[in-house]
Amino acid sequence: MTEHALKQIDAGGLTIGYREAGPGEGSMGEPIVFLHGIGSGSAAWEAQLDHFGARWRAIAWDAPGYGGSGDLAGECPGTAAYADALAAFLDALGIESAHLVGNSLGSLFAGAFAGRHRARVRSLLLSDPAIGHGEADPETRAKSLKMRLDGVYNDGPAKMAEARAAKLVGPGASEAVLEAVRAVMRQVRPDGYAQAARTLSQGKLLTDLEGCDAPALVVTGSEDTVTPPEGGRRVAEALVNGRFVLMDGLGHLPYAEAPESFNALLADFLADQERAAA
Repeated sequence: MTEHALKQIDAGGLTIGYREAGPGEGSMGEPIVFLHGIGSGSAAWEAQLDHFGARWRAIAWDAPGYGGSGDLAGECPGTAAYADALAAFLDALGIESAHLVGNSLGSLFAGAFAGRHRARVRSLLLSDPAIGHGEADPETRAKSLKMRLDGVYNDGPAKMAEARAAKLVGPGASEAVLEAVRAVMRQVRPDGYAQAARTLSQGKLLTDLEGCDAPALVVTGSEDTVTPPEGGRRVAEALVNGRFVLMDGLGHLPYAEAPESFNALLADFLADQERAAA
């Protein structure tokens, strides 16, 4: 597996860190943008950058508050702020529209982007999507947020990674996969994570996706206890052109647990878009 160097770019006054692979890197290939989850970062997508960089312009960003990216303003920026930061990032890279691949919180951001910038979305692949807790009762929402904030501030990223990694993968995940999950989680910045957690607490993915007619594939691991399969099915049903796929035996991070199978699903989905456009 190739390790892709972290780059940075000014995106409308906000620095965004990212990793990129592709033929004629930076200019050639149809763009695919990978959006990580709340306890992750751009480095989590190395297997996808390796695979899709052979013919696509494959890009994984660090969301604002993560990795090489600057911070958004306010304690709870909201999904619209992340979506607009993504739009500015694409502008800075000279990308008019892209295929978006999001995992968990990254799916929430992808949905918000699709709701605000539909013409810039070629397709959506939402993996184990976080629907957001905006529709939950206040007590449930407050309890979930407190758990996340206590984890990152009281324990710190390293201890949080040790405590949470096994809960994010299926029962058959190898130690190498677990360590890769821990490694990216250890790098989260507490304040950026807290902003994302507060945004997740108020997020409403199903509302953001109302009327979205982009070609869409929703993928969920059958053993995902963080965002269980029934949530993924709801997301697929909310999309005009949504389809749901269950990945047997996997947890919340199928792209990391079974990259070959995940990449094959994404490649087939992208090939469908190419055939439809021909």
